[in-house]
Amino acid sequence: MNSRRVLVLGCNGLLGQKVSDLLVRGTPHKLMLSARADRPLVNLPGVLYRPADITKKKDVRNVVAEFEPNVIVNAAAMTNVDACEKERELAWRINVGGVENITETARRTGATVVHVSTDYVFDGRSGPYTEEDRPEPLNYYGRSKLAGENHLRASGVKFVIARTMVLYGYAPGAKSNFALWLIQQLEQHVPVRVVDDQLGNPTLADDLAHAIVSTIDLEKTGLYHIAGRDIASRFEFALALAKKFGHDRELISPIKTVQLRQPAERPLKSGLVTLKAEVDLGYRPSTMEEGLTILRGQLSKNPKRMPDSAPVPGPGSRKQ
Repeated sequence: MNSRRVLVLGCNGLLGQKVSDLLVRGTPHKLMLSARADRPLVNLPGVLYRPADITKKKDVRNVVAEFEPNVIVNAAAMTNVDACEKERELAWRINVGGVENITETARRTGATVVHVSTDYVFDGRSGPYTEEDRPEPLNYYGRSKLAGENHLRASGVKFVIARTMVLYGYAPGAKSNFALWLIQQLEQHVPVRVVDDQLGNPTLADDLAHAIVSTIDLEKTGLYHIAGRDIASRFEFALALAKKFGHDRELISPIKTVQLRQPAERPLKSGLVTLKAEVDLGYRPSTMEEGLTILRGQLSKNPKRMPDSAPVPGPGSRKQ
């Protein structure tokens, strides 16, 4: 394994923290971290941190010029699906313009770009999807992420595109996700409604991080679908989570996606086939049972772990 210089953009998010931690603990690579904030949420000994906004070309140029990375991991994105639908200019600036700024610097330096994308590039009519299936996004989030993918493909730089979905997990200070939101509601005995007609692979962030680091270690390029082992509805995932954490499953009731009247249309029959990643990267995705067990262990070590209690846009809502 060759030692490489890896720049992680968006290091303060759930995935960015997981990737950074793995790179520090388990590999010979040199690391620089970057995010918009003035300082990292977690200080890693001996690791450089520089603030940078990927939508600002000068910021990206400066951190790349200083560190001269061989690999740039882009874990920064606007992922709030309904916010993307309503704030399209901002979504495009982050999810497409940010990628353009990264690829421009990578083209000059010869760095490989590792970019995270989504199953929302598909319409959800005939999932689960392989890497060869044709994207047909339903909403603006999906369109912006597909445009970012297409720019990266056409840029001439070496790249990895890692599509994932229903990402969940815990990292200190990172924004909430569906699993954490649901745990919080159930702990407070708040009844919730969760859609039973959206299918996909719940994906533990730790698994995605391991796969991303594997692409770096093995010096792979190309498109990979990286997601959890099981395909289930969001409602089924919620019931499994309640059981694992010992909460009252009667608090969870099913609802159809159309009843939530969300601004952005959602793909329903989705899911990602991970065979290519399993063969090329040695990827071993967790089942829902395994992933939720890992999450429970992580949260048990962090009693003050929950982020702000703002509702998470997505497949669930409080009962009114």
